[in-house]
Parts: sequence; C-alpha cells; structure tokens
Amino acid sequence: QVQLVESGGRQVQAGDSLRLSCVLSGRAFTDYAMGWFRQAPGKEREFVAVISRNGGNTDYRDSVKGRFTISRDDAKNTVFLHMHNLKVRDTAVYYCGASYIFTVQDAGKYDYWGQGTQVTVSS
Repeated sequence: QVQLVESGGRQVQAGDSLRLSCVLSGRAFTDYAMGWFRQAPGKEREFVAVISRNGGNTDYRDSVKGRFTISRDDAKNTVFLHMHNLKVRDTAVYYCGASYIFTVQDAGKYDYWGQGTQVTVSS
C-alpha cells in the first residue's frame, strides 16, 4: 500500500551539488521516520541519513556530515537529501526508506523502500 518514489539522481562532477527527493503515498507521511541509504558497486547498502517523524532529529554517517542535509516537507509528503561538494566516492544508487517505529541507521528496521535513483560523480 505504501509507495516510495525517489527522483533527482544524475551524473555530476566532483564538487557539484544535487538534491534528491522521495515521495511517500498510501499512508500518512508523518507516521514515518525517513531515511536515505546508498549502495555502490561491490559494497553493501549503507546508511546515509535519517530524519524523525516530526523532523526534530537527524543523523548522518560520518563521511557525509557537513556536506549532506536531510529534510522533510510534510505538506508534500516528501523527504529530501541535499548533497553538496559531491565526491567520486558518493557514487551509488540512493534509496529512500520509511520506518514506522524507528529513527535508526539499521536498514533492517525500515518497512518500505523505493526503487532507487542513480547518482554518479565524475572527477
């Protein structure tokens, strides 16, 4: 019933900025903490950022702190990932997840996932 759709991924150059979006439909957006994860070739899916249901709490993996910002717009049922000073190592498929109970970094705690959007950072 819940559907998540990511958008915004594309090829950019190192140092560029990009904004990813994820729209939730089917249930009340404010029931869920929203997270961003990514998976690069040859690596496991890894946590990027999460925002609580009310937007009051956020968390980031160390390698993106100071460069990425997660936010949510409840009126549009949308969570964003603002990415700045992108690096080649940020290249990955980025996934949006929704967690009904948890505001956590563990992908296993998320109830729903989008199909992903590709971000490619070239040097």
